Amino acid sequence: MIAAIPRLQRAPKAIFLTSSRRYPLSLPSGQARSYAAPKSSTPPKPRPYEPEKPLVSARPKTSQDATRLANLPKREEAKKGVKAPYIRLAVGVVFIGSIVYSMFTSPLQLTEAPSIADRDSISKRESGVTEKSPMRLRMEALIKEKQSEIVAALQELDPANKFRTDTWSRPAGGGGTSCVQQDGNVFEKAGVNTSIVYGTLPRPAIEKMRVNHKAIDPDVDSLEFFAAGLSLVLHPQNPNAPTVHLNYRYFETMDNDGKCNAWWFGGGTDLTPTYLYDEDAIHFHKSIKDACDKHDRGYYPRFKQWCDKYFYIPHRQESRGIGGIFFDDLDGQEKDQEQLFSFVKDCLSSFLPGYLPIVTRRKDMPFGEREKQWQQLRRGRYVEFNLVNDRGTSFGLNTPSARVESILMSLPLTARWMYMHEAEKGSREERILGVLKQPVEWV
Repeated sequence: MIAAIPRLQRAPKAIFLTSSRRYPLSLPSGQARSYAAPKSSTPPKPRPYEPEKPLVSARPKTSQDATRLANLPKREEAKKGVKAPYIRLAVGVVFIGSIVYSMFTSPLQLTEAPSIADRDSISKRESGVTEKSPMRLRMEALIKEKQSEIVAALQELDPANKFRTDTWSRPAGGGGTSCVQQDGNVFEKAGVNTSIVYGTLPRPAIEKMRVNHKAIDPDVDSLEFFAAGLSLVLHPQNPNAPTVHLNYRYFETMDNDGKCNAWWFGGGTDLTPTYLYDEDAIHFHKSIKDACDKHDRGYYPRFKQWCDKYFYIPHRQESRGIGGIFFDDLDGQEKDQEQLFSFVKDCLSSFLPGYLPIVTRRKDMPFGEREKQWQQLRRGRYVEFNLVNDRGTSFGLNTPSARVESILMSLPLTARWMYMHEAEKGSREERILGVLKQPVEWV
């Protein structure tokens, strides 16, 4: 057996790696390197866990390494304290003290309570409009619904000429929507408007309204009010087709909390033909009478007479048209609020069945220059009444922030005045004049 002869003449070095550190360890001279674990009678003790240390060489090899190690931030320097703590504390005390001082010495600025219009808007947005809602909100919802229904039906008569729709608002609350068609195939001018008004009545207006509404407090200098209405005027192109007017409205006064203290309904509808067709007049009046008779058989004769009286032009000594119904100031002395609201709904619902068949059968009838000239003269009378005698036009124009374009929507696009014009004897023009000077009972 040949003995192993060591090949190394100098002591070898064993390298033990701990992380990235290197610790050279010299072996005794003449001892061979061995990679086997040393034999021991006792098992080795487990070494305790030591967290991994930063990978930094324990012994710098060059002067550059020594300089870099010297410039590394020490752990103690990383935990720096607040600079000048007492100065910062003093500044903070002064700043907070100035805020507290201004809170106690500055005058209080009270925010305004929400207006009645604001509270109504919140109520509609959060809860909608139901049968338990205030009447002003229910009336607003009704007229908006009927406006959409009527405009849609009229648009079907002339699909090529679309209604122009303008939505507007008032600074004090409310607003409205105007739907107008001009120079169409069926209507020279057609307007269907809704208007919602919140405002304040001055003392003179309160005194005037108390004549018909004793529930209004006579000792106040101003009163909050609400008004809502649907107004419609249709002026056809064809002289054989009659002009028609409709208006239904609701008015109430309120205290500062929005509680109603006086209310009433008003409105009506009437027909203004250029040439008289008895069957048209009978159909129109019968439709209105049927709506009235559902609620009170005395309504139609009473409100028809009221209409003939209201739409009278004193300086011409003739009526504007052949009538319909008109009423105003219907309050709790007439019937309760729910009954009158139901009556107004039925009157609105009777409009399209009462007018559409008439304009449908007259819109395409032939006519000439003579008929067109007579139509323009009769529209001149229409303008006279609206600007001189109509209370609704006067009220609208005198309301602060009034929308004049919507108020004057009722006027025709064209009209004519001729000096000392007289209708021929025995003519169709003379016949309609006779009816306008002496109202007729059509049903």
